[in-house]
Amino acid sequence: MKIFLYILQNRNSKYYIGITKLSVDARLARHNKGDVYATRFGRPWKIVCTEEFDGYVEARVREKQIKSWHGGNAFRKFVARAAGSSNGRTPPFGGGYEGPNPSPAALAGSK
Repeated sequence: MKIFLYILQNRNSKYYIGITKLSVDARLARHNKGDVYATRFGRPWKIVCTEEFDGYVEARVREKQIKSWHGGNAFRKFVARAAGSSNGRTPPFGGGYEGPNPSPAALAGSK
């Protein structure tokens, strides 16, 4: 039986971490409908990250590990990596602000 770990985020940047044997989309629908008490007041939610496991025990161990990071730097790094964010450290697609007076090397690299 496949078990899914998922992380949800709402528009206030609150996170919810859970596991389910349902499809992640079906579980998200239940969260957004208000069927889950823990997430009822933070709607709407979106999926940030999912992981798939073969058994409940492995999924629960991973859930507890991630929840132990919750609110900490490790959790923020994990979510940023899962979302594909570079956390503003690199410009997207080679673009970016080169400053008011870019160097000749910066100008040569942007062509």
